[in-house]
Amino acid sequence: MDLKIAVLSGDGIGPEVILQAKKALSAIGVVYEHDFIFEDALIGAIAIDKTGSPLPEQTLNLCLNTDAVLFGAIGDPKYNSDSNIRPEQGLLRLRKELGLFANIRPLKPFKGLLDVSPLKREIVEGVDFVIFRELTAGIYFGKKKLNEAGTIASDLCEYTEDEITRIAHLAFQSAQKRRKKLTLVDMANVLETSRLWRKVVYKISADYPEVSLDFLLADNAAKQIISNPKQFDVVLTSNLFGDLLSDEASVITGSIGVLASASLGEKNALFEPVHGSYPHAKGRNIANPFASILSVAMMLEHFGLTEEAKKVCEGVEKAIEYNVVTIDLNPDSKFGTNEVGEFISNFILNKDDLMYFNNDNVHLGQSTIV
Repeated sequence: MDLKIAVLSGDGIGPEVILQAKKALSAIGVVYEHDFIFEDALIGAIAIDKTGSPLPEQTLNLCLNTDAVLFGAIGDPKYNSDSNIRPEQGLLRLRKELGLFANIRPLKPFKGLLDVSPLKREIVEGVDFVIFRELTAGIYFGKKKLNEAGTIASDLCEYTEDEITRIAHLAFQSAQKRRKKLTLVDMANVLETSRLWRKVVYKISADYPEVSLDFLLADNAAKQIISNPKQFDVVLTSNLFGDLLSDEASVITGSIGVLASASLGEKNALFEPVHGSYPHAKGRNIANPFASILSVAMMLEHFGLTEEAKKVCEGVEKAIEYNVVTIDLNPDSKFGTNEVGEFISNFILNKDDLMYFNNDNVHLGQSTIV
C-alpha cells in the first residue's frame, strides 16, 4: 500500500515523539513492503513564529490532499491566553476544515503497566473501553464575547441534530463490534444541548437494538471512570466533556504519555497522541513516545492493515516488558525518547529475532540485539 502522510510535528515535544512514530512506520514499510511518503508542514507556535499564522494555508492544503495526517503536539507558553493569536487556534481550525468530527480514544492499560497506575490494580486490570468525543462543535467553537470592561465573558455552546447524529452512528457501530454497550455522558439535568443529545441518541438507538444504551451525568461519569472503569464499553460525549474525561481516564494507563487517538471525518483522518506539548521537557529526551507510536497503530488499523498495527502494539508491549521506558513510567529509567523509539523500530525490523536487552549494561543510545 502507498500512503502519503502529512506530518505536523508542532511544538514542544511534538517533533521528538513524532520522530519515533515515523521510525516505527518506516520499519513497518520495510517489513511489510508498504511505501509511506512523509511530507512535513508547520502548525502551532512554530508556524506563528515563521508565518504569522497558527495554520498556514500551505499546511491546510497539504492536509486536504494527503491520505492521513500524523500530528504531534501544539502550544507554547509564550502565547498565553491573553494573546490575540494562539497555537491552539491552528488545531481547532484544522479539525474544522478537515471535518474531523469524531475523536476516538481507546483506554486499555498494558499488563506491564498495571502497577504504574495510581489506581489499585484490581480497579484497572481488565479495563477496555473507548471514548467517542465530538470534535468540531460545542463550546470550543461557539461564539465568544467579552465586554469592553473585560468583566463579563461568555462562550456559546451549540449543537445541531446532524452534528450529534453523525458521531452517534460511529459510536453505535463501534459498540456493535465490541461488548454492545454505549453510555452517553452529558449534563441533561441543566443543559439544553445535553437534552438534545439525549433525544437524538435515544432515537438513533432504535437502529441498533442489540446495543444497550444508558445515560450518565458528566460529574457522575468522572467519578465512575476512576472508581469502576470496567463498567464502560463505548462512551459517547460532547467536545468539552470528552476532553476532560479522556484526560482524567489517562490515570488508568499510568501515564497520559500512553494514550493515542484518531480524529475521523467523512474523508479525512488525523492521528495524534492525547498529551500536550509539555514545553518543559522539550529537547531533554524524556518525553514518552508510546502515545505517538500507538497513534501509528491506529492509523494502520484505519487503513485495514491489521497485522501491521498489531506488530506496532507488540513493539510497545515488548518495550514495557524489557522496561525500556521513559521516566514517567519508571523514574529510574536509563532510557529516553530516542532509545524507546529505536527499540520499537528494531523490534519491528527483527520480527523473527529474540531480543536480549540488558538494562545493567546499556547506556543511552546503545542497545544490543542478538
